[in-house]
Amino acid sequence: MIFFALIAALLLEHFFPLGHPLPHYAAYSRYTQYIERQLNAGQYQHGVLAWLAAVLPILIGVAVVYFVLHHISPLLAWGWSALVLYLTLGFKYFSQITERIARALEAGEIDTARALLADWRGLDASQLDADDIARLTAERCFESAHRQMFGIIVCFVLLSPLGPIGAVLFRLASILGRKWGSIDAAGQFGEFAARAFHWINWIPLRLSALSFAVAGDFEDAMYCWRTQAADWPDRENGILLASGAGALGVRLGLPIHDANGLVQRPELGLGDHAEPQYLDSSISLVWRVLGIWLLLLLLMTVAKLAG
Repeated sequence: MIFFALIAALLLEHFFPLGHPLPHYAAYSRYTQYIERQLNAGQYQHGVLAWLAAVLPILIGVAVVYFVLHHISPLLAWGWSALVLYLTLGFKYFSQITERIARALEAGEIDTARALLADWRGLDASQLDADDIARLTAERCFESAHRQMFGIIVCFVLLSPLGPIGAVLFRLASILGRKWGSIDAAGQFGEFAARAFHWINWIPLRLSALSFAVAGDFEDAMYCWRTQAADWPDRENGILLASGAGALGVRLGLPIHDANGLVQRPELGLGDHAEPQYLDSSISLVWRVLGIWLLLLLLMTVAKLAG
């Protein structure tokens, strides 16, 4: 059922892509803001309570619906899993926006590319040149491929006996890690959100990085992972980006221009400088990884049915 639920979710997303901003994401953001206002007194224990309040009710609700439907009919439970996956995955969105930025750069429409990237990252892009945009877009593509697809799939598979709660757990932990996980912004309140996502993400992130290597230049990807990832400010993201850049044969990282001037960043990857065609290659790499994962899940499904 895991394989067929995932296929159904991907087909739903392809033919009926969700609008952005996502309405259920906006509703969840309002919910987390309410919890933060009520519980954020700046202490670590308050962050633990807030995280549990933001995650457990939804996980319990998703699990209860799954088991009730499974009691009625396994087919209904399968449909529920496919629907939940559809609502948590985001492949269509990040692949489309990467392609739109690539087309804008190819056409010399730098202002359009800046606006698209700024809207996607939620950060100012007015000072970025074409090279900066290409590198940041490729990096964002790899990060989104993991956070909005591969990480969700891994947790869905690992916790599949409990229905689709693995997908929901990863998505919620990822959101809270971003919202509350900055120690500078949230003090001790956000520490637990950051730690929780770190441990939930530990296996999925490394599987994503390894899959990039398998689907691309394996030797260069593993070399960049070993030698460059630790230099990145966020070492976890460094693993993902170094592997993706090495697999693709492109140089990411490097200094970028923003409103405050030149921002120094370590180099990731090997080979050529990022250009618009490499954005298409990054999407192709993600597609290849998805194909490998689907093939593995199909083989596991066939083996299970045959047994």
